[in-house]
Amino acid sequence: MSGDFSADQKRYLEGFVSGVQAVRGSRGAPGFGGAVPFQGAGDKGLPAPQQQAPSGPDAVHLEAMARQEAAGKKLVPQEKAKREEHPFDAYARLKGLAAENKFAKSLDDFRIRFHGLFYVGPTQDAYMCRLRIHNGILKAWQFRGVADLAERHGGPYSHVTTRANLQVREIDAANGIPFIEGLVDLGLTSKGSGADNIRNVTGTPTAGIDPQELVDTRPYAKEWHHHILNDRSLYGLPRKFNVAFDGAGLIAALEDTNDIGFQAVEALDGHGIEPGVWWRLALGGITGHKDFARDTGVIVPLGQAIKVADAIVRVFIASGDRSDRAKARLKYVLDAWGFEKFLEEVEKLLGSKLVRAPAGALAPRPESDRLAHIGVHPQKQSGHNWIGVGLTLGKMTCEQMRAIADISEQYGDRDIRLTVWQNLLISGVRDEFVDEARAKIAEIGLATEVSNVRAGLVACTGNRGCKFSAADTKGFADQIATHVDAIGLTVDTPINIHATGCHHSCAQHYIGDIGLIGARVPVGEEDTVDGFDVLVGGGFGTDATIARELVAKVKGEDCPALVEKMLRGYLAKRDGEETFAAFTRRHEIVELKSIFELEDA
Repeated sequence: MSGDFSADQKRYLEGFVSGVQAVRGSRGAPGFGGAVPFQGAGDKGLPAPQQQAPSGPDAVHLEAMARQEAAGKKLVPQEKAKREEHPFDAYARLKGLAAENKFAKSLDDFRIRFHGLFYVGPTQDAYMCRLRIHNGILKAWQFRGVADLAERHGGPYSHVTTRANLQVREIDAANGIPFIEGLVDLGLTSKGSGADNIRNVTGTPTAGIDPQELVDTRPYAKEWHHHILNDRSLYGLPRKFNVAFDGAGLIAALEDTNDIGFQAVEALDGHGIEPGVWWRLALGGITGHKDFARDTGVIVPLGQAIKVADAIVRVFIASGDRSDRAKARLKYVLDAWGFEKFLEEVEKLLGSKLVRAPAGALAPRPESDRLAHIGVHPQKQSGHNWIGVGLTLGKMTCEQMRAIADISEQYGDRDIRLTVWQNLLISGVRDEFVDEARAKIAEIGLATEVSNVRAGLVACTGNRGCKFSAADTKGFADQIATHVDAIGLTVDTPINIHATGCHHSCAQHYIGDIGLIGARVPVGEEDTVDGFDVLVGGGFGTDATIARELVAKVKGEDCPALVEKMLRGYLAKRDGEETFAAFTRRHEIVELKSIFELEDA
């Protein structure tokens, strides 16, 4: 082998060494992983033979960083922060900050997100803590325990999120660590629920009790949850990563908005593959970037899902962009490589070929019921029901949480099931106890019957608690539903209104029948007020469509009247029982503005 190296080779080696310097010395030193001797490549101005190479579970990340530096890319500050001090290794220091009643700031704010705490200044001088709850299901005693923790360490309330999760706000600097340690005492965790990690895994909310499901997603979500928690190499990805399992039940898990979506499907006989239930593999969902997870043509045996997901994540770890946070998601690797190249890399890690489903080999999936997350619905267990409880955009007081836990224990099966629609289900309620359980729910100020507009209303935190948001999403979303209900306008078809505050699209405005994304609306020459750009025609599942912009820069205070016009125009001009999404899609935007009387909007 020649002792001369090209400029590209030198850049690679220099970049590699800049990565491994963070792990020089013995195993357990600060930074990523341990270290083993690195054999130098010669004396052409290259590193000395004594240099250390990365090893251990963090080596894959260091090597990926080094490759990108060698290719002439500059790592973003978050990547350098992970290399300098792994966030898990920073725990003792972060706990010391808590003891001094100091918030983690700057890159330490990034590191503490690996532990589930988010400093949300300047909107609130406090932490928010996001849990990770696999398949969105807690035991009643855990739910009550979270309420107790929230009351002791944070604001006296919590929110159900759009990932069927819980988050607690108004946690001061001294209480952040006690809060997350209290979660562990409850058999829960917030580990890896923020920053560059695999987030909580979602699944069908009615898993195991759904009369139309093909797969009970609970064991798969649980296995993936524990697989992540017990493998440090699966932390510190180029960006966040979402995985969901949809068992084809009545309530959608929105798996097609995830980086990996496992969709339960039935393979038919006579197509050269084993008939029965498989997972169909969809990849690359990120609706904030206007993309759904796309069908790869691959089907996965039920028991192989975790192995395949692990391989997919590892290809992403090695190839994801660590120099541009805006392009650091799986979608952009797929866009650059194409699906076949990506799947070939996954197969190399697996050591085997993935199964492709021939055309016509899969039966159509059962359709979801867009209203099944609210009200009383019979389970597949005879004589039992789940009760969908409506929350005001996900919010519950601690008193309400404890009461819900009591109702679940007294009348249900002691499971509380969160949904991506920002509400919850009480399952296992026997027929003879349904009315009594509903009465108890009403006594605490919650409802089991709401209008279709209220049932389909979703909103992110908004600028009351998120510095990125341009508008008070929850406040104005609630005003919209309150207004429509107050004037007695009945929409007899399912309708989803999604209000999100910024381009991160936590409330997935692009998939709503009506989507609102926060915008600052000019008032006069110098001032602005909260407002929204308004979109129409989004959908998910078999109806997956990215919404189109209808009108821009609408003041938040004007949105209730605007939505009223849109709904009245739809009800007056629709074809039979045509859905709002189908109605808006068959008209051009200029036509819709005329129908909705928005010519001057």
